[in-house]
Amino acid sequence: MNIIHIIASSIQQAVPELNIEQISIRIEKPKYANHGDFAFPVFDLAKIRKQAPQAIASSLAGKIQDPWVMKTEAVGPYVNFFLQKEKVQKEIISNILAMGKDYGNLNIGKGENVVLDLSSPNIAKPFSMGHLRSTVIGTSIANILEKCGYQTVRINYLGDWGTQFGKLIVAYLKWGSAESVRENPIPELLKLYVKFHQEAADNPALDDEGRLWFKRLEDGNEDARSLWKWFREESLHEFQRIYDLLGIRFDSYNGEAFYNDKMDAIIERLKELELLTHSDGAEVVVLDESLSLPPCLIKKSDGATLYATRDLAAAFYRKAEYKFAKALYVVGQEQTIHFQQVKAVVAKMGESWAKDMHHIPFGLLLKDGKKMSTRKGKVILLEKVIQEAIELAERNIAAKNPQLPNKQEVAKQVGVGAIIFHDLKNYRLNSIEFSLGDMLKFEGETGPYVQYTHARASSILRKASWVNDGDITYSGLKDDYSWNLSKLLYAFPETIEKACAGFDPSIVAKYIVDVCQSFNSWYGHEKFLTEDEEKVARLSLVYATTLVIQESLSLLGMSAPDEM
Repeated sequence: MNIIHIIASSIQQAVPELNIEQISIRIEKPKYANHGDFAFPVFDLAKIRKQAPQAIASSLAGKIQDPWVMKTEAVGPYVNFFLQKEKVQKEIISNILAMGKDYGNLNIGKGENVVLDLSSPNIAKPFSMGHLRSTVIGTSIANILEKCGYQTVRINYLGDWGTQFGKLIVAYLKWGSAESVRENPIPELLKLYVKFHQEAADNPALDDEGRLWFKRLEDGNEDARSLWKWFREESLHEFQRIYDLLGIRFDSYNGEAFYNDKMDAIIERLKELELLTHSDGAEVVVLDESLSLPPCLIKKSDGATLYATRDLAAAFYRKAEYKFAKALYVVGQEQTIHFQQVKAVVAKMGESWAKDMHHIPFGLLLKDGKKMSTRKGKVILLEKVIQEAIELAERNIAAKNPQLPNKQEVAKQVGVGAIIFHDLKNYRLNSIEFSLGDMLKFEGETGPYVQYTHARASSILRKASWVNDGDITYSGLKDDYSWNLSKLLYAFPETIEKACAGFDPSIVAKYIVDVCQSFNSWYGHEKFLTEDEEKVARLSLVYATTLVIQESLSLLGMSAPDEM
């Protein structure tokens, strides 16, 4: 059932000047519930008819006749529609129950491939809270795209190449110990990395040594390659443990190093197209003045390649390998100019698919209002935060429900979910203040609040021994609380479509908070197990609510516990 289409059809019979599509895009949801379920403004119609809007609205309201519409009211230049609650609500609930987990599925993508570049931590450094945003935002966007009919390729573009590895090699050779690194790999490597930058502040020559060792690494120096491979293996082992905790998967771990032998072809093509320009010994691509972008640096004066060189090689490889309809780069907003440059270079190379490359920026994760910095050692380890969140969630659950049989599993779902939801409820471009206490509150706009609402609804269904047998007949519900909830559930597919269009998981997170608040308002005014003619309808709506909460949390990368 398409409610907007129903209303538009009833209007169109009295408004031949506009077609159904033109009417549909003008239909609004009133700000206040007592103004109706939907409203149609007549401003455009008044211009066409050259009549006063109030007169048109009044005339139109008297002409609407439709079995789904209980009444219409003219209020100023608006025609307000009040739907037949029982009839519409029964249709909404029946549709959700029939579709189950497929409710909200869309076919916008038509099976096309979308490549997502996400997470992408640097090897030989700890997986910090600073890497969380790309990981969970990218995962949620991928889930939403799949719900909308796309095929996704999730690429963990590891930071396993670059000058920083030359610096780390220098630090290890000067101050490191093989035994210490073997015993405690990542913390020891972080300590060496931080020490390098502390020492380099007083001794700039260290930076030159770092650049030299990276050039040796690029040239295949055996000692440099051996150390690099060791650092990478230890890092991947550490990262996988954290990805398992978060429930995150990838289709590819091809990092920057994978493209080391693919850059020469890009540089040669740029030369053939006469796009390379010499600048202070380096080679750059000068971009069109209309873009207001600095030249894109392809090769440094010492011959070493740069991020842009590798990203160009990666873009061409991914287009050939995956034939993507879109390529998304889920990377912090501080890299905006870089991705604008890379996209502009691809366009200058004559590739029409440059328009399909999209940078998906996001703000910073702050601690005490300041950016976390690995270089300065000001880093909060993600694994430690996850474990603390799980432990705190377990204590909260033990206090609220000491008889819960699977407390540890639920505590993991709640702790991890709290961290993910705290990030995704915010529009991605906003910076976020890290606060474990705020994340784990059971009230307000938090993950535990949403999960607890699902557990509450599931508890009602258990007590009622509810089974969705697919052949349920019931009357509709008459109260405003269930009606408001049903209208919200009806909006789920529209919500997913908006989140997909804007690559914005916060739309889903905010939506499900609204659903949970509406359900809890209904819960506070209803006796669900009372034996009367509306019992089956009530339980059907409760079940429909659990389905929508489950699917919404799944899109965010979270679990929906049945008990808490």
